[in-house]
Amino acid sequence: MIETTIFSLLNGLVYGLLLFMLSSGLTLIFSMMGVLNFAHASFYMLGAYFAYEMSIHIGFWPALILAPIAVGFAGAALERYGLRNVHKYGHVAELVFTFGIAFLIEEVVQFIWGKDQQPYNAPPLLDFPLFTLFNVDFPAYKAFMLFVSIAIFIALLVVLTKTRVGLIIQAAITHPHMVGMLGHNVPLVFMATFGVGTALAGIAGVIAAPVLGTYPGMAFDLGSIIFVVVVFGGLGSLAGAFVASLMIGIVQTFAVSFNIGMPDLLALLGLEFGADHFLVDLWTISLPQIGPLIPYLMLIIMLIFRPLGLFGSREV
Repeated sequence: MIETTIFSLLNGLVYGLLLFMLSSGLTLIFSMMGVLNFAHASFYMLGAYFAYEMSIHIGFWPALILAPIAVGFAGAALERYGLRNVHKYGHVAELVFTFGIAFLIEEVVQFIWGKDQQPYNAPPLLDFPLFTLFNVDFPAYKAFMLFVSIAIFIALLVVLTKTRVGLIIQAAITHPHMVGMLGHNVPLVFMATFGVGTALAGIAGVIAAPVLGTYPGMAFDLGSIIFVVVVFGGLGSLAGAFVASLMIGIVQTFAVSFNIGMPDLLALLGLEFGADHFLVDLWTISLPQIGPLIPYLMLIIMLIFRPLGLFGSREV
């Protein structure tokens, strides 16, 4: 029981911080441009595939740097030559455009690399157990994922709150015309922000793929949960995305780890249903079975009682 709790907490932190790396880029793009980018998870997938291809030729560590940069340039080009032209037609056109881009990226990935999972593994330098507790190993690579995620959060926080670039970005969010009159190139700021946001998704893909797998459906598997994190934490709030990612990651990991069923809960309440009861199938559901649904239930409850999210300033 103790070992399950400890390792569920550690794995929940790893998963939660991975969600933050993905949602931070989406939060940055939304807070800056008001665009909910449906193709964001596809850039996460591109980061994984770019890193896999680069790692074959130049190794994991150069790919860790170059793959997110390539994804960032792809995102910046998408904003400059696609999204900027669609923006004048409103948010619905933006959503449809990014939705189409997501399908296009998935088809391109399948055309180039096929539908099979690719053998993209953790680097040998980190392929060892960091520590062993209760005869269970905790991989060093997962600790590396934790370190990178926390470093990204601190770096984003410092850049946005303590630097001149951050001040320009925050000013451009609320007063773009005034920032332009002060001599700053607002469209360039928007393009750079979109590129950085997609690069963050690329970093998540690079470091998560050796653990979660590199396959064409990886964007779909995490795509919906990213929007749950962003809305739950509050649209446009980086701190909200961080807290929501940790909450959802830990709660979902604990739900999958503990095989607690409705009969156990009913026993605590002193209730019991016979085999012929019409709700007998419902009461045999276990917590791991509904684990994937828990983030969406959390989102529904949040939207009912606080539509702004945890730290948000915009309603959904």
